[in-house]
Amino acid sequence: MDIIHIKMKTNKKYQKTVVEICRLFLGLVFIFSGFVKAVDPWGLVYKIQEVFAVWHSSFFNPLALPASFFLSALEFTLGVCLLVGVYRKVVSLLTLLFMCLMTPFTLYLAIFNPVTDCGCFGDALVISNWQTFFKNVILIIAAFFVFLWHKRMFRLYSSEYRLRVVVFTVLFILSVSAYCFRYLPVLDFRPYKIGNNISELMQIPEGASSDVYETTFIYEYEGVRETFTMENYPKEGSGWTFVRSSNVLIKKGYEPPIHDFTIRTEADDDITDEVLSDHGYTFLLIAHKLEEADDTNIANINSVYDYAVENKCRFLCLTASLPASIQEWKESTGAEYPFCTTDDITLKTMIRSNPGLMLIKDGLIINKWPNRRISGDTYLQASLADSALGISSANRDMRKVLLLALLLILPLAILRILDKRR
Repeated sequence: MDIIHIKMKTNKKYQKTVVEICRLFLGLVFIFSGFVKAVDPWGLVYKIQEVFAVWHSSFFNPLALPASFFLSALEFTLGVCLLVGVYRKVVSLLTLLFMCLMTPFTLYLAIFNPVTDCGCFGDALVISNWQTFFKNVILIIAAFFVFLWHKRMFRLYSSEYRLRVVVFTVLFILSVSAYCFRYLPVLDFRPYKIGNNISELMQIPEGASSDVYETTFIYEYEGVRETFTMENYPKEGSGWTFVRSSNVLIKKGYEPPIHDFTIRTEADDDITDEVLSDHGYTFLLIAHKLEEADDTNIANINSVYDYAVENKCRFLCLTASLPASIQEWKESTGAEYPFCTTDDITLKTMIRSNPGLMLIKDGLIINKWPNRRISGDTYLQASLADSALGISSANRDMRKVLLLALLLILPLAILRILDKRR
C-alpha cells in the first residue's frame, strides 16, 4: 500500500509540474497574441479581409471588425484566466477547442499559402505559415494537458471573485482595442512608426543575400516534352526543340523593411526620392481610399494645408484612389493640395486612419495623427520647430507598455487583496 501511495503521489506531482508549465506557456502566448492584435485592430481587420478576398467572400467584410475585437479579446482573456487559474475547466476546454479550430486552419495556410502570414502575432512578430502551424502544434499539445489535468492547475482567486476577474479583463482589452481603433495603435510595430527613417529602411545593406532563382527549360523531341536545367539542357543539333523557359524562386533573399514605397504625381512622375530627401517639413495626408475616407474633419485638414503654404512646407495627399474619386474629393471638400498615388497596402500600413496625417523631414517620420486629432487651431500658432506638430513622440513605447501593464495588474491585485480578506 505504501508503494502504491508513493506512486500516486509521484504521479500527481508529475501532473502538477506538466500542467503548470503548459498553463504558463499557453497563458503568456495567448496574452501576447491577444494584446498585439488589440493594439492594432485595423491590422487584423485588413488581414481578415485579405483571407475573405482569397476565398472570394468579400461580402463578409462587414464582419471583419467585430471579428477583430472578438478574437483579440478572446485570446487575451483566455491567457489571463490561464495565468490566474479562474474557471479552470471551462477555460481549459475553450483553449483546447480554440486550438483545435486554429491548427487545421494554419495547416491549410501552410500548404496552400493563400496569404503570406496569418497575422497571429500582428506586426509585432511576423512568422511564416509553416512556423505558425508548428507553433500551433506545440500549443495544442499544451492545451490537451491543461484540459486533461485542469484540476491540478494553480488557482489565485476564489469562486466568488473569478467572475469579476473575467469581466474586468474583457473590459480592459476591449477598451484598449476601442481606443486604438478610434485613434492610432498605442504601440506601433510597423516600419512606418514615428522615429523611423523611410529612406534608410528602403536600403539594402552591402553583402545582403539576393533572391535565388532556378531556371528551367522545356524541350520537345518527337512529341515528348521534358524539363531541363542550366546544367543539362540539350545542345544545338541534338534534335530537341525549345518550347519555353521559366524562373522559379527557390530562396528568398534579403528584403528591406520598406520595399514598396513610391510616390507618383497625377502626371505619373516618380517624386519619391525628391520627397524623402527634402530638408524641409512635408505633410502627407494619407487616404488609401478617398471614397471611404471620413470628411467630417476637412476644415481642419484644409487649415493645416493653408499653414503649410504660408510656412513654405510641402503638402501632398497620398491615395490609391482612381482619378474620378480624386476629382470627387476635390469638389466635395474644396481641396487645393496636390494628389499623388501610392500603393493601397502601403498606405494602410503607414497609418491606421482614413484619412490620417504624417509629418516627415529628410525621410524621418516626425509625427502622425489620426483624422480625429488633426487640429487646425491648437497647434498652428508657431513654426513647426516650436509647435507640438513638429515635436516627435518617438521612444515612448516602454512607458506605454508599463502604463498598460499597471492598468491591468493593479485592479487584479486589488481584487486579490479583497478576495483574500474576505
